[in-house]
Formats: sequence, C-alpha cells, structure tokens
Amino acid sequence: MDRAVTIIGSYVSPYVRKVLACLNLKGVGFEVDPITPFFGNDEFRRLSPLCRIPVLIDGDFAASDSSVICGYIDEAYSGHALLPADPKDRARARWLEEFADTRLGDVLIWSLFYQKIVHPLVWGEPGDQARIDKAIGQDIPAALDYLEQQAPSDGFLFGDIGIADISVATFFRNGSFAGFEIDAQRWPRAAQWVDRTLGHPCFADLFRFEDVQRNADIKGRRQALLDAGARLTQQTLGEREPRRGMMRL
Repeated sequence: MDRAVTIIGSYVSPYVRKVLACLNLKGVGFEVDPITPFFGNDEFRRLSPLCRIPVLIDGDFAASDSSVICGYIDEAYSGHALLPADPKDRARARWLEEFADTRLGDVLIWSLFYQKIVHPLVWGEPGDQARIDKAIGQDIPAALDYLEQQAPSDGFLFGDIGIADISVATFFRNGSFAGFEIDAQRWPRAAQWVDRTLGHPCFADLFRFEDVQRNADIKGRRQALLDAGARLTQQTLGEREPRRGMMRL
C-alpha cells in the first residue's frame, strides 16, 4: 500500500531518528511534523499522553513510543525485516533495543546531551556539570564495555541492518553533538559497528534535516525546517520522481 505516514517529533531526537531510519529501510513514505520538545500543544498531549516523541499517525491510527511504533511498522508493512527470524535472535534484538532506549538514553541523552546542549538552549542556564562528568567518566564507558562484547566483528548483528543496530547507533549521534566520540582503540568493535550503522543509507537523508534544526534558533526551528523541507523537496523533484521514503514536510 503506497501511502505516507506522519511522524510528529524533532529530527535531533534519537527516538525519532530510530523510527525514521526504520521507515526508510521499509521504503515507507512519511511526512514529518517537526515539534520542539517541551513545547507541545493540547493536540500533541492528546496523541501522546506522556508528552513524548515520536508519535506516528497512519490514517486513523496513532501510536507513541519508538519501540511500539517500530514494532507496528515491521508488522504493518512488508519489505526489509527489522527483526531477525530466529526466536533467540529476535529476543536478543529486542533486548538491545531496550538497553539502548533505557540505558543509553539515560547516559547519552539525559546525562550528557540534555545537560550539555538542551538545558542551556531551552532553559537558558547551565546543565549539571557533575552529572556530565560522571556520564563521561563512568557511565558511558561502562555501557561501551558491554556493547563491545555484543558488537559484531563486521557487518551488522543479524546479517542485514535491523532494529538492534539502529537503536544503539542513534544515541551515539547525539553523543557526538555533545562532543563525545567513541574511543576506537579502547572499544574498536563498538566504534566500527556504530560507524557502519550511521553510515547506512537509511540514515543519510536524515542528517541534513538535523543540521537545519541544530543550526536554527529554537523559536524559529519549525519554520526553518518547513522552509528547508520545501527547498529540498523541490530539488529532489527537479532531479527525479519522488521515491517511497522521501521526507515530506
């Protein structure tokens, strides 16, 4: 079925990025309604009772929570499988998605990216430096010690790229925004795995939209994204016919 779904959320959110990369893998057309976190209106709160992004709207169906959304995408749409076929591999993939969403979300987003980047930008005051130092000195290294044991020596975890690879890698994109890069000598397998995943074509189209959002003043970001989306769409349409999975704003 050739239809576009709508994703409400911020391009720089690791959870939104995860969902968009999965939609690209599936070849599902989508539109993004860019919203700046912490500024949602009543309609957004109706769709997302916990006030979290992303939110998916597919016809008369709506869902929130990135893991719920990705599970729905995998079951509702044919094409690239997001989960491996073997039950044990599927369980491991789901666990790594959970580990990423919870532990990496805590140490890379709430303890680093939020404190160092979002807190000063949104609230106009410095973040918790002690929390930043603990994240960099203890918590992120501990998470990477675990991921180094899980990372494949080459390629992706279960043959082709899937939800587990995407879920882990998306958080390190935000870590890089806050100045953190994986030490490739200390964690070589994890570093190469994350680099391979973020270098996959399912992520490529997303990064230019992230750059627009990161470089715009927070009050003007929605309009900046809309303007950039119009320009990029016009350029794409001038080059070729629209493809499934092309971002529409």
